[in-house]
Amino acid sequence: MFTNLVFIFLVFLLLYIVYLGIKVVPQSKVFIIERFGKFTKSLESGLSIIVPFVDRVAFKVDILERQLPAFKISVITEDNVEVGLESTVFFRVLDGAKSVYRIRDVNAAIQNTAISVIRSAAGKLELDDLQSSRESMNQEIAERLTEAAGVWGVEVTRTEILDVLVDEQTKDSQRQQLNAERERRAAIAKAEGDKRSIELKADAELYEAEKQAEAVKVTADAEAYAVKIKAEADAEQTRLVASAIKEDGQPAIDFEIMKRQVDGITLLASSNQTKTLIVPSDVTKALGTLEVLMDNIKNNAD
Repeated sequence: MFTNLVFIFLVFLLLYIVYLGIKVVPQSKVFIIERFGKFTKSLESGLSIIVPFVDRVAFKVDILERQLPAFKISVITEDNVEVGLESTVFFRVLDGAKSVYRIRDVNAAIQNTAISVIRSAAGKLELDDLQSSRESMNQEIAERLTEAAGVWGVEVTRTEILDVLVDEQTKDSQRQQLNAERERRAAIAKAEGDKRSIELKADAELYEAEKQAEAVKVTADAEAYAVKIKAEADAEQTRLVASAIKEDGQPAIDFEIMKRQVDGITLLASSNQTKTLIVPSDVTKALGTLEVLMDNIKNNAD
């Protein structure tokens, strides 16, 4: 009976020892193992075996990405404006041993370092740049925090400036500045519009003047062409008359004179201002003589 009890005790003791020696590590954690109070190794996720009663799990470190609670800090910008920044930091543990042996409270250490880095980064910017450059400032803060937190086995994945808090007096100043900027832009837009209107009006006047000049040029060319044609016609007529005079002598001269007299009488008779036309007997005689001259010219031509 005693032997059976001893056997059962040994079996339970063996099972307990096996239980103590087998460790199952979750995917989201890392187990820190100490042997006689000294760090020996880190257990990654999965099934692991340690030496019972000699090794022990000293820390269970969460390696999931975590977020610090949002915190507010006061910052003096480059243009001497005091603002409040609401920020947060995202990080994860890469080396579990460093995160527990090199720093007591890694969360507080990262937050304090983040406050210092954020103040340094925001102090180099003016208020307007601070509100419009959050993305670049977040990147700068994350890089500097990662470098500082590397000794603790921590990687800072990103930082966020959640809000920029300003007092009412600063807000009023910003509103006045915004209104002044809007008025300035409106004045510039109006001036540019007036300038464009003047330019368009000048272009229209220039275009009109060019077209008028072209019309004057065309009219002058037409008149010059008409004068040229008339001169050529008169020259041709003079040449023909001179040729006739040369060939026919005095009868041709008399014919040209009488022809012009007849043309003058015809012009007077066709005028609207002429009511009564008295023709001297000399003129009728000239008409008869013109008829005789015409007959003589025909006979000479035959």
